[in-house]
Amino acid sequence: MARFNKIFLGPVDKTCPQVREADASVALKPGRLVVMSSGEFALAGAATIGQVLLVQDNYLAMKGVDDDWAAGNTAVAIEMQSDELYAARIANGVNITAKGTALTPAANGTLAIASTSGLVVAYSDEIYNNNSGSEQLLRVRPAGSQSYLSAAV
Repeated sequence: MARFNKIFLGPVDKTCPQVREADASVALKPGRLVVMSSGEFALAGAATIGQVLLVQDNYLAMKGVDDDWAAGNTAVAIEMQSDELYAARIANGVNITAKGTALTPAANGTLAIASTSGLVVAYSDEIYNNNSGSEQLLRVRPAGSQSYLSAAV
């Protein structure tokens, strides 16, 4: 069970985050990072190049953050803004020891702790040791402008 029940966490005076719609190339779990690839959402990874988006929960069908968007169906992803908070997925075994920890895309669209030369897409907004046995949602703040980031060379 997820630790948060929504992907967009606020501020509350912004009730409609900017989103994009596209077909899902694979099943997409809310809170995972995606990029556009051949006109479809594909899971972001360590070598991500392009705009990084965050998969939204399917509130249109009254589904929760643990309900996947099916492959081939239209999905909704958020264009993250630096003045907003989101819940994004981290893998089991990731230990966030300080607020403000730099995070980077990892396998399957989850977040990992960034190395000194990696792409930073977000910063943790809470301390959390994920030893739950499954990926969990972590409160994050995007790293600056998310438009068209590219991997470090």
